[in-house]
Amino acid sequence: MSDFESPIVLSDAGSTASILPDYGFNCFEFRAQVGDRSIDVIDSSPDFAETRQRASGNGIPILFPFPNRIRDGRFSWDGQDYQIPLSPDRPNAIHGFALDTPWRVIERGANRVVGEWQLSRDDPDRAAAWPTDCLIQVAYELSGATLRSKIRIINPDTRPMPWGFGTHAYFRLPLGEEGSVERCLIEAPVGKQWELEDCLPTGNIVPIPAEKDVSRGAYVRSANFDDVLTGVTAQGDHIACVIMDEQSGLEVIQACDPRFREIVVYTPADRDAVCMEPYTCVTDAINLEQRGVDAGWHVLEPGETYETWIDITARPVIV
Repeated sequence: MSDFESPIVLSDAGSTASILPDYGFNCFEFRAQVGDRSIDVIDSSPDFAETRQRASGNGIPILFPFPNRIRDGRFSWDGQDYQIPLSPDRPNAIHGFALDTPWRVIERGANRVVGEWQLSRDDPDRAAAWPTDCLIQVAYELSGATLRSKIRIINPDTRPMPWGFGTHAYFRLPLGEEGSVERCLIEAPVGKQWELEDCLPTGNIVPIPAEKDVSRGAYVRSANFDDVLTGVTAQGDHIACVIMDEQSGLEVIQACDPRFREIVVYTPADRDAVCMEPYTCVTDAINLEQRGVDAGWHVLEPGETYETWIDITARPVIV
């Protein structure tokens, strides 16, 4: 028997979503009921709930107070130098502090749950590695074949709080049993990409290569994706990333707040999945901003709150 907490399972109209509050508030399973078909939207290891394997490689990791990497885990802020503790196999700090530590459940219902994480309270050992305290609340709500998330980022400190945020959802491919990965298309409303060296941006923004131009739709297997895309164009009041399984006639729409300004597209080499990751800032933004690069880095004044949202919907392809 596992000593870990049991998942919280939300349900509505035949759909279910499973969340691990004690491991990053990770929504590691979303099974959407689309007509008479049950679609496994989110990819994770079959025994993730029992083994708590790599937090950044399963489900929907929540990336806060920074998404992706900080070079060498080092940065300066307000005249002080900081060093984030590094893992032995990681040359850079990666994906923040909130994705692998326990969260507290502050509200719960049949189809809704709200989790809260605060650096000083829930990860005090790493509190000295960040300039201020920081707090995030995430509400998951299941509405039929849509998994809604509402995010509140709060500065509980007496000093201005630096931060960035993103999610790292792994979408399972194909979407239907009759589908194939080779016939799965991805699409995102982007125009450029950040030039990367060893997964870190140089500060230059460059054109997207033709084989990776997801703005026109690209097959998942057309290239190995691990790219930070920018020049995001909103469709009215939202940004929409699309995963379409042509053979099964199903698609997943990840819609989000138009204020997200970067989208990371990543295809892991060892499994049939794709990540479409909305970020409020680019990788290593805290260091790029100090070089004069507009990287999207945010600062909240004491007591201020920033609210945003991401929705994931499974549905038949609309022709």
